[in-house]
Amino acid sequence: MPLIKSISGIRGTVGDDDNENLSPVNIKKFVISYCEWILSINKKGDNLRVVTGRDGRESGPEIHKLVNETIVSCGINVLDLGLSTTPSVGFSIPRTKSHGGIMITASHNPKEWNALKLLNKQGEFISKEAGELIVKKVNNFDFKTLKKNIIGKINFKDEYYKDHINEILKISFLKLDEIKSKKFKVVVDGINSSGGIAVPYLLEKLNISCIKLNCKPDGDFAHNPEPLKENLSELCESVKSNSADFGIAVDPDVDRLVFVDEKGKVFGEEYTLVTCADYILKNTPGNTVSNLSSTRALSDITKKYGKNYYSSSVGEVNVVKKMKKTKAVIGGEGNGGVIYPKTHYGRDALIGIVFFVSHLVEKNISVSELKKLYPKYYMSKSKIEISKKIKTQYIFKKIEAFYKNEKINNEDGLKIDFHDSWVHIRKSNTEMILRIYTEAKTEDKAKSLSREIVKRIKEI
Repeated sequence: MPLIKSISGIRGTVGDDDNENLSPVNIKKFVISYCEWILSINKKGDNLRVVTGRDGRESGPEIHKLVNETIVSCGINVLDLGLSTTPSVGFSIPRTKSHGGIMITASHNPKEWNALKLLNKQGEFISKEAGELIVKKVNNFDFKTLKKNIIGKINFKDEYYKDHINEILKISFLKLDEIKSKKFKVVVDGINSSGGIAVPYLLEKLNISCIKLNCKPDGDFAHNPEPLKENLSELCESVKSNSADFGIAVDPDVDRLVFVDEKGKVFGEEYTLVTCADYILKNTPGNTVSNLSSTRALSDITKKYGKNYYSSSVGEVNVVKKMKKTKAVIGGEGNGGVIYPKTHYGRDALIGIVFFVSHLVEKNISVSELKKLYPKYYMSKSKIEISKKIKTQYIFKKIEAFYKNEKINNEDGLKIDFHDSWVHIRKSNTEMILRIYTEAKTEDKAKSLSREIVKRIKEI
């Protein structure tokens, strides 16, 4: 598989081919370029520090060691959080007064992949401009930059995710006593990664009985790591067989969150943010943001509270930028990503769990009954593999011309809004694919619209 360099970091299958893989040489180049960026914006800083962490992938420990060694070779100190979560690393950076962070995770990609996620001193993904500078340095790399007069130091702080969770639980309007009194029984699918340790710890703090499924963080993913309906059959069956109140699934680095109701039905990753937003808007009314590929239900809920909904390009950094601009009280992405800016501008499955369960006990209903409270939309998510030679803008123009009488948005790929449905077509930031998302009032309409678009693309 090809190596993918983007503004958010570097991602690829682990191997020794410097042209195709996430190889040791490519890792060193990217980390050094990132460190040079850190040094360039902290010219007066003599005691700089970068936080590092990793998910449970088999390749994680060795890559983590290489990342740490490369950072200190650039004269920058390291705070190593060990096995951790992306939100915990982001959360830690401003609280430890560090100057940036690198999370070693390929998120939802299969286990043979890994990646470096780059963060700034606010604990947020680096900006587009910073990412472009780093990529430019990587593409014109000179190993002479390795020569440094100072060697940094490595300090370790294992289990920082516990500090992260303990801070989350200090949010004043959470229904902690009510949650603890319910004594829920919950099945957790930790995909044999970081969620297998962080989520059970959180549930223990909430007096929730946790049935662990795939919670050994050894990187041996029991199924496709993307927390979608088609990958969660084992969790759904376990919820039913254990008569659990609900189920929880996260991705390998714990920034995406999906629930399963007491009947073993997937609540829907799109409705994670919708439900959390409903709870937040009731307690702290304000604007909301999600990306162009997310459900209309968030807009509907926001309008119910008399506030404004805004959309952004896909990508956490874009959502955060729009949230800051519109002073949103909550935002995120329809893939199960929840961003609560009062604690951290980053997707956080751990905070999403607490908001969701607080909302559930406040309503005093089951998870299946909770789902019925929200506007009913159905989404279809398809993808088409593409090569580097494909000119995506040509495809977009051809499709746009066919639907020229509809509402068109070119901010991120191509989005076409129909009266009671929409389609969003865009090139993935992390894989060589075109993503085609559709949403409609019925499942059949969403799927038929998706098939129609896929057919038109293939005919071009």
